[in-house]
Amino acid sequence: MKKYINTAGLGNILEKVVGKERLSFADGLQLYKSNDILALGYLANLVKNRLNGDKAYFIYNQHINYSNICINLCKFCAFGRDKDSALAFEMSVEEVKQKVRDRLSEPISEIHMVGGIHPDLPFEYYTSLLRGIKEVRPRVHIQAFTCVEIAHLAELAGKSVSDTLLLLKEAGLGSLPGGGAEVFSPRIRQLTCEKKLSGREWLEIAKSAHRQGLNTNATMLYGHIETLEERLEHLTALRQAQDETHGFLAFIPLAFHPKNTAMSDLARTSGLDDLKNIAVARLFLDNFPHIKAYWVMIGPQMAQIALSFGADDMDGTVKEEVITHMAGAETAQAIGSRTLIHLIKEAGRIPVQRDTLYNVIEVHA
Repeated sequence: MKKYINTAGLGNILEKVVGKERLSFADGLQLYKSNDILALGYLANLVKNRLNGDKAYFIYNQHINYSNICINLCKFCAFGRDKDSALAFEMSVEEVKQKVRDRLSEPISEIHMVGGIHPDLPFEYYTSLLRGIKEVRPRVHIQAFTCVEIAHLAELAGKSVSDTLLLLKEAGLGSLPGGGAEVFSPRIRQLTCEKKLSGREWLEIAKSAHRQGLNTNATMLYGHIETLEERLEHLTALRQAQDETHGFLAFIPLAFHPKNTAMSDLARTSGLDDLKNIAVARLFLDNFPHIKAYWVMIGPQMAQIALSFGADDMDGTVKEEVITHMAGAETAQAIGSRTLIHLIKEAGRIPVQRDTLYNVIEVHA
């Protein structure tokens, strides 16, 4: 295999991977520019196997989007709506609690909850959401509110980000999802999401959450107008932040879906690009314990293949994913745990049902 990797022009990367040496920016760019996807997959799997062996994780989770009303209206988003739009929606605390009640018969260990930047809801609404969910399902882990939402909630509360996170934690918040990171490049944010907080601010909020004992995930939205260099700058910033706080659980590459967005003239990502972003992330983010192949974004079959290209997690049952489907995703809105187990086993991996913090619930050997 070494001869093949050398033929692919990646022998220098192989030496660093085997020697557990951190890859440089130039190395990352070399990986992105390589079209030998099998060589990339082999290298990424060396790292994945070192960290997680043949295990492939999944979670039994439920997604709830409390509102799509948003003042940012980013160009790559098909979810957010102005509050006067006929497609705008807003759920009451009781309606969210009913969503949870509707699935009490299922072994859900995580509720994943995000929404838009709503111009009118008070801070107390968000703490009531958390407390309400805990009333219905006391033992569930709530992963809620992106860093973008946290910045908004701090403004509503009139408090620092740190103090706001403490209030949310007391109300039941368990961790933060990784959304809103997009691409940290100021150029990209000016062209696509100029009203959203900066990449630097996103990172500071994530690190603040880590210092408060709240783990988070991290994402990157790829496949629109970003350059390869901007992707690597994004990954470098995440790696540096993880060196500081060690609070990121997983990195989730998010494939851009253009349908129903202001960037609908762009094409969907290719399978090659999807696998390449997972492989490069696994190789470059040496301090991230997990790389997720989010089946909602790339499809269950591609996520299954990604388990041989550096990914060790397929996310979960999801239950009613809305955001990506409003952008034209043709995947199911939910998937059964039996199906996930089958896909993982078929890929030659060991299915491991986990909780949000990657504690093992059951190994399906």
